[in-house]
Amino acid sequence: MSQNKTEAGTGRKENIIAEARRDREFREKTYRERALKLFPHVCGKCGREFTGRKLKELTVHHRDHNHDNNPPDGSNWELLCIYCHDNEHSRYLDAEWYGVETPGGEKQAPSAHKPFEGLETLLKVKKLPLT
Repeated sequence: MSQNKTEAGTGRKENIIAEARRDREFREKTYRERALKLFPHVCGKCGREFTGRKLKELTVHHRDHNHDNNPPDGSNWELLCIYCHDNEHSRYLDAEWYGVETPGGEKQAPSAHKPFEGLETLLKVKKLPLT
């Protein structure tokens, strides 16, 4: 009897997971189709154009990384090719891992170091009189 409960629990868990996957795929499909209608079929990072069968390589990136934030005007989306999309998420994860500002966050102030300061005076050659 205990084994039947375990099997029933496992089957229920698998059903919940399958339903969650179906819901996610449905949500993705609907906002992807809306994004493809709103935006030109061009990667927002590398500028590559997508047509025909290659259109499947163009993905919707959520700028705030919240897949539930899908405004009707598409203001949280940008179309990225699969390579740029992977790169964008890698940058975000790297920033979380190393504690650096997240992409799109506040920029660091530019460095005050001036490596070529005084170089002109160092390069000036003293002119000697011709004799």
